[in-house]
Amino acid sequence: MLESLHLKNVGPAPEMEIHFRPRINLLTGDNGLGKTFLLDIAWWVLTRTWAGMPAVPPRQGWKTPRGTERGTSVIQYGYRNGSGKPHEGESLFNRAEQSWSSKPAHPVAPGLVIYARSDGGFSVWDPARNAWKDRDTRNLDLPSAFHFGAREVWDGLPLDRPNKLCNGLILDWGNWQRENGEAFAQLVAVLQALSSSPDERLQPGKLTRIDVADARDHPTLKTAYGQEVPLVLASAGVRRIAALAYLLVWTWEEHRRAAAIRGVEPASEILFLVDEIENHLHPRWQRRIVKALLEVIKALASTGTVSIQLVATTHSPLILVSMETFFDSRKDALWGLDLVDRKVELQEIPYIRRGVVDNWLTSPAIGLHQPRSLEAEQVLGKALALLRKTPTPPIREFEEVDRELRGVLGDIDPFWVRWSYLLEEMRGGA
Repeated sequence: MLESLHLKNVGPAPEMEIHFRPRINLLTGDNGLGKTFLLDIAWWVLTRTWAGMPAVPPRQGWKTPRGTERGTSVIQYGYRNGSGKPHEGESLFNRAEQSWSSKPAHPVAPGLVIYARSDGGFSVWDPARNAWKDRDTRNLDLPSAFHFGAREVWDGLPLDRPNKLCNGLILDWGNWQRENGEAFAQLVAVLQALSSSPDERLQPGKLTRIDVADARDHPTLKTAYGQEVPLVLASAGVRRIAALAYLLVWTWEEHRRAAAIRGVEPASEILFLVDEIENHLHPRWQRRIVKALLEVIKALASTGTVSIQLVATTHSPLILVSMETFFDSRKDALWGLDLVDRKVELQEIPYIRRGVVDNWLTSPAIGLHQPRSLEAEQVLGKALALLRKTPTPPIREFEEVDRELRGVLGDIDPFWVRWSYLLEEMRGGA
């Protein structure tokens, strides 16, 4: 499992450090402060590949950290291998070659690594199917990792070659369903675990043709309103969950088969990196997705013991409130990126049960001043300033703000109780 990252002279801050918990790590913060960047670095550390553009340090402007050479950019990391032994390592950026140093050895990851990106793409690294630098690959056509664009998830990898690394969701789902074997049973179990509610289970329907120009039998899902909708025509949220379910099953099934061919045991760890875990999901789904992903591992590893480490970014207060019933500070952590005095800081946020979504919106994890519209927040600020003034301003000032409040504040907003009582008192005494 990944235990730590310590970055110097790379990313949005001169220095950034994070110590991961072994089960769930949620990263919060405003756009542009480095949440996705940390996932990209974690993926690279674990797999020695980049899921997108490589990280490039700034050319100037930062003080060199103590103990490093002038101008050095460093990625330091800590992890535990499959036997639980801790390891540490570091990589330095070579400015002349514009690359990060990497020893010719097995990548850090002791198990499977899956990276679900916010653009609908996925990356997968499999210790049984992907190449590393000290393996003799002269007679093996092994990729360094599997990188799926949004379309390749559905149509196969790669798109422009007949020899496929992956058939894609449409063909594989159809084949699994016709075979009705273990892979399809796993897919059904994962879909059930990832469903938004017990009343709206994601269930495969009959395979169907959708176009005279497409010879493939397309998967469908049964809906609560009685229709069977082709997956390619389903909502963005349903497609996101279906793609995640497929990639999980495909990754595990292909890994299990590759391990059997090599005569080795399947991986005992799965590491998930998920960017914007709530992406496209209805609030009902957001309240279930974190716990559901943990349950998915039980469905996948029904014949063995597999541990999971989840590192995910989120902007959703519903994701945060959903963990209140099972958050364990020994296994889980909440991290926040914030802009303080024009500098990006990364800190662990103590996880407190805040009870309702409004309290999470105004917590350090999200940082709104008010759980209301921007306009309501601004007018409410005026009202609160009036209430704090001494001596009490004349009633006409209160009535001016009252007119503004009635244009922006909700009819059942709890602030009305205090405000209306005070206004009535002032009018009665006028």
